[in-house]
Amino acid sequence: MTVMERVHRANPRQRWVGLGAAALAWWALYSVNLPFWDWLLGDAVGLDLETRLGSGIHFFLYDTVKILLLLAGIIFLVTVLRSFMSVERTRAILGGKREGVGNVAAAALGVVTPFCSCSAVPAFIGFVAAGVPVGVTLSFLIASPLVNEVAIALLLGLFGWGPTLLYVGAGLTIAIVAGFILGRMRPERWIEPFVFETTLGGQAVDPGYSLTWNDRIQMGLEEVRDILKKIWPYLIVGIGIGAAIHGWAPEQWFADHAGPENLLAVPLAVLLGVPLYSNAAGVLPMVEALFDKGLPMGTLLAFMMATVALSLPEMILLRRLLKPQLIGLFIAVVTAGIVAVGYLFNAVLPA
Repeated sequence: MTVMERVHRANPRQRWVGLGAAALAWWALYSVNLPFWDWLLGDAVGLDLETRLGSGIHFFLYDTVKILLLLAGIIFLVTVLRSFMSVERTRAILGGKREGVGNVAAAALGVVTPFCSCSAVPAFIGFVAAGVPVGVTLSFLIASPLVNEVAIALLLGLFGWGPTLLYVGAGLTIAIVAGFILGRMRPERWIEPFVFETTLGGQAVDPGYSLTWNDRIQMGLEEVRDILKKIWPYLIVGIGIGAAIHGWAPEQWFADHAGPENLLAVPLAVLLGVPLYSNAAGVLPMVEALFDKGLPMGTLLAFMMATVALSLPEMILLRRLLKPQLIGLFIAVVTAGIVAVGYLFNAVLPA
C-alpha cells in the first residue's frame, strides 16, 4: 500500500498523529543536519573542514539535505493551504492591480528570511503555486539572499551606518524595481506549467471545491513527490557546482584589476561574483580585506550583491522552473540594477 493510499484510508486520529510525527521528524532532521555533518566529516572521518576540499564536501552534503527538506516542507504546507483557495478567489485577491504594493511587501519579507539564493527557490515555488503574481514572487527571490539581517549587522559593524543604509536601500530598490519590471512582461508564459498545477491522483484540480482533509494531505504529498522528481537533478548539479567553487575567492587578482582607476571595475566585479556561491555574510570578510586595500565601496558591494543574487547554482536550479527567456531577463534586469548601484556608491562613497 502506498503512502497516498494509507493517508486516504486513515481515520482522523491516525491522520493527525501521522502529521505530527512527520512534522517532528522534519524538524529533527533539519536541526541535526549541520551538527551531524560536522561530526561525521570532521570527527569521524577526520576531514579538515577548513580546507577547500573539506569545506566543499561539507557544503555539498549539508546544503543538499537542507534544500531538500525546505522543498518538501514548504511545498507540502503551501499545497495544503492552497487547497482552501480556488483559482478565481486567488486571482481576485492577488490580481495585477496589487503588484506594486506586492513587490514592496515581498521584498520586505525577503529581508527577514535569510535564505541563500538556492534556499529561496522552494519559497519561490510555493508562492507561484499559491497564485502570487510572478513579478511579486521574483521580488522576494531577489531580496531574500541579497539583503538579510546577518549581512546588515556585519556591514554595520565593519563600515558604519552610511554604507549599511545604502546597501539596504539599494538591495530593496533592485528587488522591487526588478520584480515590477519583470512582472509587466507577462512572465507566466515562461514558467514551466507544473509549477502552477495542483494535482490529486495525477489529475489537475481547482482547489477549494468539496475537498476532505485526506484529499488535502494527499495533494500535499503528491505535490512534494512530483516536484522533487522533476527538479532533483538540477538541484544536485547546482549544489555540486556551488560546492566545487565554495571558498574560492581570487582576492589578490581582484585587488590588482578592480581598483578605483579602472572604469570597468564595477561590471568586472559583477561578472566575477556570478560563478561564486555564498551568502552576504560569507563574502563580507573578503569585502573588508579588499576595502582595506583601497578598493571602492561601490565595486565591492556590487561584487557582494552579484555573488548572492546571481549565483550560477541558483540559475541551474531555476532552469527547471523557468524557461530561458525569463532567466535571461531576470539576469539582465538584476545585473543592470547592481551595476547602476555600484557606480552610484562609488560616486557617493569614494575609496
